Amino acid sequence: MIRRHLLAAGAAALLLAGCKSDDGAGATGTETAETIVTVGRENIAVASLSELRSGPPVSGSLEPEQAATVRAEVGGSVLRTHAAAGERVKRGQLLARLDDTALRDEALSARSTLRSAETALELARRNAERSTRLAEAGAVSERDLENSRWDVTNAEGTLADARARLSSAQERLENTQVRAPFDGVVSDRAADAGDVVQVGAALFSIVDPSRLRLEASVPAQQIAHLRHGAEVEFTVSGMDRRITGRIERINPVVDPATRQIRIYVAIPNQDQSLVGGLFAEGRVATDTKKAVAVPLAAVDSRGNTPTLHVLKAGRVNESPVQLGMRDEAAELVEVVAGVADGDTVLLGSAQGVTPGSRVRVLAEEAAE
Repeated sequence: MIRRHLLAAGAAALLLAGCKSDDGAGATGTETAETIVTVGRENIAVASLSELRSGPPVSGSLEPEQAATVRAEVGGSVLRTHAAAGERVKRGQLLARLDDTALRDEALSARSTLRSAETALELARRNAERSTRLAEAGAVSERDLENSRWDVTNAEGTLADARARLSSAQERLENTQVRAPFDGVVSDRAADAGDVVQVGAALFSIVDPSRLRLEASVPAQQIAHLRHGAEVEFTVSGMDRRITGRIERINPVVDPATRQIRIYVAIPNQDQSLVGGLFAEGRVATDTKKAVAVPLAAVDSRGNTPTLHVLKAGRVNESPVQLGMRDEAAELVEVVAGVADGDTVLLGSAQGVTPGSRVRVLAEEAAE
């Protein structure tokens, strides 16, 4: 790939070697051999047919698409933790256990109150049934019948309240067992055994590393190039490969301060080679074409017309060129005219070689 031939600025030195002609030196000594400039392989590249892509540049940080801070829903002391930072957990897995002594007693009391309320309701219903039969026989007054029915209604309300109290007590008791909300990895543990926590205190941070999201900004002038599902190619620091994601959402409002549009890019990360927090730079791939291209570093733009230093028959030729699409991510540029597929061009410091000079490419063995 052409990109691999890009130079590391100033990495290669040009070696000047003066060679004398055997015939001239042996005869009159007045003729001198032509000077040959030796360059390293890192200072050359080959123009080749490449796939170029261009589009609005983007930059931003990678963040987990799904993340949660697990907080204490009841107060108390932490009896034990069952997960540490960096540990993989499953949905529902126990992360920590809080002291449940008081809440267990509360649940037992609520259960006892519920049983009493159930008994009271059953008694009230029997009394109401008895009063109804007696009222039909004319043995009790209408008022006594009404009172017995009110007793049933009150008993039903007491029972409903007792059930609610028991449900709340059981829920609070269950909340002493802190569990993972989804499959993921513990990114942080904020509490240890022996700590006393209050309601709402952060205990764990859980992330799902299999799905990441890139939040990036694009200039508002490029809005015509944005669409849902469009590919976004980018690189991250520390990784020498291009990564592809797709636009999942586009913010419908332009940031008034920066005049940029926020986009959200979904990035599959099944192999989990990427981690949250990495800085990414790339572009939205809106235009694609195949064309003869050379590295951007090969173009000499010091004059009015961009030129390339082309090696032909062992000599340097300065060739004016017409450029087309630029692929900033791949650091390539299309050459519309001026060079052909397969031509060898000079890079970096080698561009200082005088046109017409003879050039020899340093063998890899010699370079070592």
